[in-house]
Amino acid sequence: MSSNPPIFLKENEQSNSKYVEMQPSQTTSVLLEDPLQNLCLASQEVLQKAQQSGRSRCLKCGGSRMFYCYTCYVPVENVPVEQLPLVQLPLKIDIIKHPNETDGKSTAIHAKLLAPEFVNIYTYPCIPEYEETDHEVALVFPGPKSVSIKDISSHLQQRIQNSRRDKHADPDKPPVKRKKTEGQDGRSLNDSKWKGTTLKKIVLIDSTWNQTNKIVSDERLQGLLQVELKSRKTCFWRHQKGKPETFLSTIEAIYYFLVDYHTDLLEEKYRGQYDNLLFFYSFMYQLIKKAKCSGDKQTRKLLH
Repeated sequence: MSSNPPIFLKENEQSNSKYVEMQPSQTTSVLLEDPLQNLCLASQEVLQKAQQSGRSRCLKCGGSRMFYCYTCYVPVENVPVEQLPLVQLPLKIDIIKHPNETDGKSTAIHAKLLAPEFVNIYTYPCIPEYEETDHEVALVFPGPKSVSIKDISSHLQQRIQNSRRDKHADPDKPPVKRKKTEGQDGRSLNDSKWKGTTLKKIVLIDSTWNQTNKIVSDERLQGLLQVELKSRKTCFWRHQKGKPETFLSTIEAIYYFLVDYHTDLLEEKYRGQYDNLLFFYSFMYQLIKKAKCSGDKQTRKLLH
């Protein structure tokens, strides 16, 4: 089965690329395009009504927020939780947030709101211990040691084999060589039902790109397999100047990783199962786009 992303995702990337490469004088015409328009989303009427009525109260802390409280990770009073989509994910997700990251600008909260059973957010230096489960965990972060999603399974299988060899090795007996295509329990790594099953969790860093070094260099993350999304481009309205277009916002990274995981590792056709992870993101993108076109600074302030 083809490991290429669905056609509509390719179209989204092409539209996105046009948007970020245009000069300021062309911004108005390009903003009419929407790289997120073909997503399979639940009705956003609840967000439309909330946007029209303005900020609302958080039922936990009482703070005034738009759409959701970014400190309590709950929707605000005029966004009933039962009207938000719940997304079932194939993997658990840990997000390590930089303590200086501005809560109101983070998209990590979107994942916690829309897939609460699968997502945990930690504030650095609080990081879970992964040493005993490093064969089941991958860190989604670009770098010279990063591998592609297609290569995750073989790398994690190698970790399992190395771990077993270390535990049961007889110092007086040379290790038994196994075929590279053979995985746990003798199953082939090319078996599509076996691919991806070793990966149970992904870890992401939530911060500005200039703040990531301190977290990614932490010894508790050093032993994790590092994975990079090299072909995806951001359409984040807060894209940092001077950074590559492939440097994604947190929610974009989660979404695109899961789409590629579904097609490349599980080798199943993607039918929009995770699109609602962009439920808030796509709505805000539309508001920002319209505000830029109309010069509406008030709407832009509401989202900050």
